[in-house]
Amino acid sequence: MFGISGYELLMIVVALTGAGALTGLLAGVFGVGGGAVIVPVLYEFFRLLGVPDEVRMPLCIGTSLAIIAPTSVRSFRAHRKKGAVDMSILKLWAVPVVIGVIMGGFVARFAPETLFKTVFVAVATVSAVKLLGARESWRLGSDIPGNLVMRIYGWLIGVLSSLMGIGGGQLSSLFMTFYGRPIHQAVATSSGLGPLIAVPGAISYIFAGWGKAAAYPEVTLLQWPYALGFVSLLGMILIFPASMITAPMGARLAHALPKRKLEVAFGLFLLTIALRFLWSMIGS
Repeated sequence: MFGISGYELLMIVVALTGAGALTGLLAGVFGVGGGAVIVPVLYEFFRLLGVPDEVRMPLCIGTSLAIIAPTSVRSFRAHRKKGAVDMSILKLWAVPVVIGVIMGGFVARFAPETLFKTVFVAVATVSAVKLLGARESWRLGSDIPGNLVMRIYGWLIGVLSSLMGIGGGQLSSLFMTFYGRPIHQAVATSSGLGPLIAVPGAISYIFAGWGKAAAYPEVTLLQWPYALGFVSLLGMILIFPASMITAPMGARLAHALPKRKLEVAFGLFLLTIALRFLWSMIGS
């Protein structure tokens, strides 16, 4: 199947199912959709199956956005039950975030692979430094800024999240902690951005990659019924079920962890992802 042995295929199924379980857990713990885990895993998966470099990264990102859509909804509901979500922030961000996501999807149609990786490395590194440093003096203000700044930042979250294949949790959590919001509230509120980013983002990547199947007839994973544009249906089937099961577990774990432990765990997680993509850029 796809030019690989049955044993290799079995290992891929096991690996992606495990990645799905880890994705759901991280979605709940960190208030992210799990895209920062899904994208690197799918990148290696598609590399093994011979997907060309020029379409591999957008295929990973589009698939990630499609997977995290339902996962992020479940994570958000779990956090909202804890009463930690700031709905006023989500209402301000809703429209500009969606606009940013659609614009990011348009850019994905023409952007080189290095752009996606560069955004990943930059955002993850800044976030990790802030969380691991944990200095109270690292703030932009004592409270959330006015509506105009909030909407601009919401748009930026949408664009960058669309180019990273994430649910926006890293970006919105970073923003909220820079303005003095507790990490638990930042994580919980960030989980609400997942559906706003993932659903229009996945649709944008379907359209962005619509013509690529004809351009790469030899790439099975870009053809129907294995894919819709830049969304791999095979990847969705293997990762999605496990992630749905473990997302509520992660949310419960997040509210049980002390603030500092949650910050360190989130920071180390993001730093690991940044180093992984930096290495792939150097080695390419």
